[in-house]
Amino acid sequence: MKILVTGGAGFIGSQIADAFINSGHNVCIIDNLSTGVKENINSKTKFYEKDITDKEIVRIFEKEKFDVVCHQAAQIDVRKSVADPVFDANTNILGTLNLLQACVKSGVKKFMFASTGGAIYGEQDYFPADENHPKRPVSPYGITKLTIEKYLFYYHIQYNLNYTVLRYANVYGPRQNPFGEAGVVAIFSNKLLKKEQPIINGAGEQTRDYVFVGDVVKANEITLTDEESTIYNVGTGIETNVNEIFIQLNKLTGNNAEEKHGLQAKGEQLRSVITSDKLHAKFGWKPSTALSDGLKKTVEFFKTKI
Repeated sequence: MKILVTGGAGFIGSQIADAFINSGHNVCIIDNLSTGVKENINSKTKFYEKDITDKEIVRIFEKEKFDVVCHQAAQIDVRKSVADPVFDANTNILGTLNLLQACVKSGVKKFMFASTGGAIYGEQDYFPADENHPKRPVSPYGITKLTIEKYLFYYHIQYNLNYTVLRYANVYGPRQNPFGEAGVVAIFSNKLLKKEQPIINGAGEQTRDYVFVGDVVKANEITLTDEESTIYNVGTGIETNVNEIFIQLNKLTGNNAEEKHGLQAKGEQLRSVITSDKLHAKFGWKPSTALSDGLKKTVEFFKTKI
C-alpha cells in the first residue's frame, strides 16, 4: 500500500513509518519539523516539509494517490493548549480537516488517527477507562481530539472514508522530544543524564498509563487493514505516578538527584489509565514491554544523545 504518515519525523510517527517500510509498504512523510527532526526520517521514504494546515497540501495527495493516511502530526502539549487554545485548534482541528478534505478529493481509502486515551476522558468515573467511558476533556487538547473523532464519523457516513482511531495512553520511549513540556520520561531522562535537576509538578501523585512506543507502533501495524471504522484504546491498564517514574529514572541514570517539587500544572488530570481489552479481543494486541524495560531502553537511547 501507499501510506502517508503525517508527523513522520517525530517521536511516534517516524517509528510507525519505519515499521510500515519494513512490512514492504510505500511510505511518504509530511512534517513541518517543528518538533520532528530530519535524522528520524527513514531514507526509504519520500519526504515533504509541509505544515498540515497548508492548503496546497491537496496537490501532494493528488500527485501521490495515497491508499491510507496515518495521521500522527499534532500539537500534543496539554499545557500549551491551555495557554493558547486558538493555536491548538488551528493545528489539531483545522489542520486535520485540511487533510480530510484532501483525502476526499484524491480518493484515500482509510484514515488512521492518533487520538488520546487520557485527555479525552477527563477525570475518570472508573479505572481503567474503556472506549465507552464518558468523554469530558478538561483541556483544549482533549477537546480537539474528540472533535476530530466526531468529524471522522461524519466523513465515514458522508464520503465512505474508512477510519481507525487509536486512543493512546501516555506514550514514551526512544526519539521522544526531551525539550518540550510533554513527555515526563524523556524530560526527566535527559535532565538526569545531564546532572540537571528535574522538577516534579505538584505532589507527584498524579498517575498515568505509560505505554512503550514500540507497542503503539504494533497497534498501528495490526489495525492498518482493519475494515471496521471504530475506536480502540492503546494502553497498559496500569497506573504509575510521577514520583515512581522519577525514582526509577534516578536509579537507571546512576544519578542521585534530590526529589524536588514545583507548582501543580493547570489543566493536568490527577489520574488516567485505560483498558485495551477491545484491541486485544479483536487482534490479540497487548503491551509486550514492561515499564522497567521500557524506561531502561529510553535511558540507553538518551545516553547516546548526551
